[in-house]
Amino acid sequence: MKLVLMGTNSFVVPVFDDLANKHDIIAVFTRAPKPMGRKHILTPSPVHQWAQNRGLNVYTSIKEFDSIDEKPDMIVVISYGVILRDNVLNAAKCINVHPSSLPKYRGASPIRTAILNGDKDMDVCLMDVVAEMDAGDVYMRKNIEIGENDTNETVETKVSNTAIEMLNEYMKNPSAFPPIPQTGEVVLTRKFTGEDEIIDWDKTPQQIHNQIRALGCGRTKINGIDVKILETKIDNGSLRIVKIQPAGKNPMDWKSFINGLHGAAIKYGE
Repeated sequence: MKLVLMGTNSFVVPVFDDLANKHDIIAVFTRAPKPMGRKHILTPSPVHQWAQNRGLNVYTSIKEFDSIDEKPDMIVVISYGVILRDNVLNAAKCINVHPSSLPKYRGASPIRTAILNGDKDMDVCLMDVVAEMDAGDVYMRKNIEIGENDTNETVETKVSNTAIEMLNEYMKNPSAFPPIPQTGEVVLTRKFTGEDEIIDWDKTPQQIHNQIRALGCGRTKINGIDVKILETKIDNGSLRIVKIQPAGKNPMDWKSFINGLHGAAIKYGE
């Protein structure tokens, strides 16, 4: 099958790699390189780097879609982050892997939102791409567990593995999977910012734990020191800090940080 792939983030790479091993990839679309790090060096997306390594045709603007020489049999979209217009949607069957129990958690941050809300599981949906965001009919759903200490990264790995299974199953016989309209309450997600990382110590230990594993860190002061809390666990109902990074220093375990306080009483948020 001739495929066009559209995606950006790192968890998409294993899925696209599996498709490239079994199908003819005529083009890959991804987001344009972004400035990264303190030196703001323009860096290609993980999908861009993967496509280049495989010698595939890479495009960083959806405006270039009409310049593709061959007509695809199908377009596969995963975590692309670009609105598709009629020229794309009408070119071939366009399917999307969306990691949420649609119509719950449409939008930019379904995995992070599920973890932040303390959800215990979620669906991975294979769906039709339509003009309205994440509103297409669903061809297939598979449920995955969200463990107590799962992070955005570990859940993304589960989504990748599940997406590979779903796409392999679907592409063997697409007609075996009739489209099913979404039903139920629509819940939209949003992009998170640095402000969302700030810890409110009036929240419950579970809420803070969910915040850190969803967003990758929580920012606060401990004994007047600006820190990022990188990893936590819930131990008998209490929050236990596992890994922390003081400003200007490398990440360290909690015991090493405490030793550096030389016996001072711990004050959170101060």
